[in-house]
Amino acid sequence: MPQNLRVRVAVISDVHANLYALETVLGEIDRDPPDAIWCLGDTVGYGPRPNECCALVRERTDLTLVGNHDLVALGEGGMDAHDFNPEAAAASIWTHGELTEESKEFLRSLEPSAEADGVQLFHGSPRDPVWDYVVTEGIALESLGLTTAPLVLVGHTHAATALVLDENGLEGGLAPDGLEAPIERGRWLLNPGSVGQPRDGNPDASFLELDLTARRARFRRVAYPVARTQEEIRERGLPDALAERLAHGL
Repeated sequence: MPQNLRVRVAVISDVHANLYALETVLGEIDRDPPDAIWCLGDTVGYGPRPNECCALVRERTDLTLVGNHDLVALGEGGMDAHDFNPEAAAASIWTHGELTEESKEFLRSLEPSAEADGVQLFHGSPRDPVWDYVVTEGIALESLGLTTAPLVLVGHTHAATALVLDENGLEGGLAPDGLEAPIERGRWLLNPGSVGQPRDGNPDASFLELDLTARRARFRRVAYPVARTQEEIRERGLPDALAERLAHGL
């Protein structure tokens, strides 16, 4: 890519088989198309459209990670639904029975961590790329200590987060819609939040815009037809709690 072009990336994560949220986010991304789209994992799990989401993520992203729900749905590598709470386990067992061979092949091809354009990416954290949650200051500091890139991206928590480590120590927290992070200073750990099941009290789908040349990041939220996803969750006999939580961002 010529050096005079901006390296602009849209980052999504934790789609969780929510097709309407994914389509809405991709539609918003397409208003000003970036150079690449990265996905930090958990394409499936919880939601009613695993195969459609696998196909769309495979088609539209330039880099995708595998998440814990993806691995449990595959039922391979020692991953087991018993590692989940009852609702998540029920959804994973259902998803396992629904996945096509094409979807399984796609998920099997993925890794839980990667490095691209000077950015280190993890579904969970550098401590454990599959299962670890970056939810405390101590875990964030340890994660930055285990990496070298100025920008580290994580998913898994379903909460949009912006943390920076500089001469003042570690600062930051939850990232509201529209927050712009000046990632040219310090070392940053960013979580784009969840496309398909936000858990920060805001039900709108979440994603992140990066400009790796201008060194800027912006958090975005977009409303999607929650009721349509809720209806399909219930139609498939998945736990009602998985439908109900979508309306509240919990």
